Amino acid sequence: MIIGIPKETKSWEFRVAATPDAVSQFVAAGHTVLVEKDAGKGSGFYDEDYERVGAKIVGTDEVYTAEMIYKVKEVLPHEYKYYHEGQILFTYIHSAAHPEQSEELMKRKIVGIAYEDVTDAEGRLPLLAPMSEMAGKGGFLAACKYHQTLNGGDGMMLSRVTGVPTPHVVIFGCGGTGMGAADYAASFGNRVTILDISKKSMDRARTLLPSNVEFLMATRENIKACLKTADALINCVLWQKTRTDHMVYREDLKTMKRGAVIVDVACDDNGAIETCRSTTHDDPVYYEEGILHYAVANIPSLFAHTSSILLSNATLPYALEIANKGVGKALKDNKYLRAGLSFWYGKATLKECCDVNGYPYTSPDEVVAEL
Repeated sequence: MIIGIPKETKSWEFRVAATPDAVSQFVAAGHTVLVEKDAGKGSGFYDEDYERVGAKIVGTDEVYTAEMIYKVKEVLPHEYKYYHEGQILFTYIHSAAHPEQSEELMKRKIVGIAYEDVTDAEGRLPLLAPMSEMAGKGGFLAACKYHQTLNGGDGMMLSRVTGVPTPHVVIFGCGGTGMGAADYAASFGNRVTILDISKKSMDRARTLLPSNVEFLMATRENIKACLKTADALINCVLWQKTRTDHMVYREDLKTMKRGAVIVDVACDDNGAIETCRSTTHDDPVYYEEGILHYAVANIPSLFAHTSSILLSNATLPYALEIANKGVGKALKDNKYLRAGLSFWYGKATLKECCDVNGYPYTSPDEVVAEL
């Protein structure tokens, strides 16, 4: 199979889907790898590194002639023209959140498999997990940054310091993102509170985190109480697009401390945090009811070298399976990969995307049954 690794064109996106080490494994398996010029430069991987392991460095037009496009972020409007019928797209697609992209990719009859929806035997999301951890840790660092006086904050250091009251960091969700945030927040000595709806998840997290982390059920009363004392609130709960309720309402912001910071790692507009709207690295913050909000959607790109290695390591086994078997057999053989199928030759195959955007739904199982 011919695999194409394009350079990401989203603003402030520096990650690359495959490291040179990953490319060497494709080449060893007999595949051809086309890497767009400077695709890895922002992550600290250079064209000569890819050439050394057998990749061919090409321009934009040629990289998109590949049978499988292996990338990091969703497809942007100026990239639509490169996609054609039967081409495999393996990336973070986020089809429910990007209806224009979804309609265009269905029109072009591509086969789209989304990292974020691939599952494993435990029902977890193994291709989302490494970036979730990076986003959670980066989210805590963002909270530290925007407490700094230099950045318009109140000058509070989010760390335990002798003679100074210990800051309170509140985290919604103890999945991979919340655990990443809590790891850093607790290591800095803060008082950390995690709220979740699953006692099982909290019991597991409790075995992995230190004693300065407390766990509460995410009831309305517990949320309201935590908001009053929080110096930083880090939201790590993904919110279904069809929901109209919230964990934090606009009115709740009026009860928060002056100088408190909200970091919404999940970045669901009008989601768990009613006042959230996604931002970018070039314009990352805004204020609502006097509370600073940071809601950058691709925090891991700030740490592009580390993030690219983690992402490549996680996605490579699936990408190799697709390349080695062909996409039809790979989907048929691997039900966990099949869970990530978003589009199949003009059909929408991700239920959330169909529910949100009103598309007819075809299940991935139906697709493979006809192969």
